[in-house]
Amino acid sequence: MDVALVLSSGGARGLAHIGAIEELEAQGYRITSIAGCSMGALIGGVYAAGKLKEFREWMKTVDRKKMLELTDFSLSLNHIVKGSRIIEAIMEFVPDVPIEDLPIPYCAVATDLKTGHEVVFNKDSLFHAIRASISLPSFYEPVRRDGMILIDGGVTNPIPLNRVVRQEGDILVGIDVSGHDYKAQWEIQQELIEKRKRSKSLSQQILNKLIPDNLEFNYYTMLSRVSSLMIRQNSILMTQLMKPDVLVDIQMSRYGGFDYDKSEKIIAIGRQKTQQALKKNK
Repeated sequence: MDVALVLSSGGARGLAHIGAIEELEAQGYRITSIAGCSMGALIGGVYAAGKLKEFREWMKTVDRKKMLELTDFSLSLNHIVKGSRIIEAIMEFVPDVPIEDLPIPYCAVATDLKTGHEVVFNKDSLFHAIRASISLPSFYEPVRRDGMILIDGGVTNPIPLNRVVRQEGDILVGIDVSGHDYKAQWEIQQELIEKRKRSKSLSQQILNKLIPDNLEFNYYTMLSRVSSLMIRQNSILMTQLMKPDVLVDIQMSRYGGFDYDKSEKIIAIGRQKTQQALKKNK
């Protein structure tokens, strides 16, 4: 059966999209078009270019040290990382091509910071589209193009179910990794705090006196959580509006947006959740 596939934003959690694609193909589904946002745009673009297997193998080599090597820090006041180095690394095994030359229809979404409007890329450079779509506000340098200042598509359309090309007889499948299991995350966090308090290590006891109990609840975590909640609500509204035939809703508790060194574990979650959703849909 043909599938119009849509992949959401979600940072490193978006690596679950790889597992989702692998499971779809293993069960005999044929992906005939794809749309993505942010990490979903990256995974979708790599898949459309026929290089998903190579990308997965490369991700196995990404550890904390390599993540640091791929991070081109900037002194700018509006972003921390330039974002060129990661794209250049991927282009070593995924050549840039015009989107219209890909074997299946593909599009990526970004957001114009000037107007607040969604911007859809369905032609010209694949990697220009990906780079614009992954421009996480305040982290990656925004992309300036045609008078626009482009940032992450997750700001306006975190799961672009309304942008994927449809064909007669296909089914609409959405993979949503934009949500966290916040309750489970909180419980895990509290367990770690209690474990830290119970430690008999002298160094840990000294740290316990220096580190406040509410260290994890600060301006950064509050802003990050608020942003995540807004993106999640937007994705829920989109799934209610477009009603995909199959929705794989993957909410993680142990993995966050920057856990790129945990690729195989996150991919396995994506495959398992997709298998469960397809079984439920039959």
